[in-house]
Amino acid sequence: MRNPYRTQRIAFFFLLLATLLIVVPVGLIVVIIVQKGLPAINWQFLSDIPRHGMRAGGIFPAIVGTIYLVTGAIIFALPIGLLAAIYLSEYSKDNFLTRLIKLAIVNLAGVPSVVFGLFGLALFVVFFKFGASILSGSLTLGIMILPVIITTSREALESVPYSFREVSLSLGASKWQTIRHIVLPNAIPGILTGTILGLGRAAGETAPILFTVAAFYLPRLPASVFDQAMALPYHLYVISTQVPNVDEKIRYGTALVLLMLVLMMNLIAIVIRYKFRKMKKW
Repeated sequence: MRNPYRTQRIAFFFLLLATLLIVVPVGLIVVIIVQKGLPAINWQFLSDIPRHGMRAGGIFPAIVGTIYLVTGAIIFALPIGLLAAIYLSEYSKDNFLTRLIKLAIVNLAGVPSVVFGLFGLALFVVFFKFGASILSGSLTLGIMILPVIITTSREALESVPYSFREVSLSLGASKWQTIRHIVLPNAIPGILTGTILGLGRAAGETAPILFTVAAFYLPRLPASVFDQAMALPYHLYVISTQVPNVDEKIRYGTALVLLMLVLMMNLIAIVIRYKFRKMKKW
């Protein structure tokens, strides 16, 4: 007869092994980046422009450009994604067309980023004549993270108990008042989860900005949304592959700044999500 305790221990072992196979490589990557990049981090590196063919100086224009692009992408994607999620969750009927749209949104989340880059190049840079600019890059990144925001927001809205809606409607509230004052406040933690995922992906992508906004080198900050901008992912790619004789600590320092920028954005969103989660009554 099979021993259930032995089976349980075997299952726990494989679960622990799978966890270690994920955590250990990620931990090693972070340790290597911090160890090799920390010597490059100083005030000049963070606040100066690149000098001597990007072999010296700082990465301030790339930091500012990344913040501009991520902010623009979220400003564009979050309202549209949230409204689309509200419609699909609260207003649309459960029919073949709706299920097809939901399936298409889920599939769009897995499309390679280079495809979104080519789409942004054709639509925003060429067709709308925005040129290679912050506006084109932000819109392209916004479209890229839109499926993630729609999917997570819809799941967050659908996780709110239906009894909340019934009570609100029975007290005389309209459907929109119910969504605005009952459903959305309880779904904010899940919506912020999608926003966090979108932030991380938008800040770390290279292919979409390569086609729509990224500049090889700019000695000044962008003055408007129609200017090109440097960005940390593309700058890291350039100094690692296109510029010879770049000090290793500069490359790893740039990677460390990008990592810390993404972590800082995520931390802010996580803190906000935690505060809203504490307010939930269920």
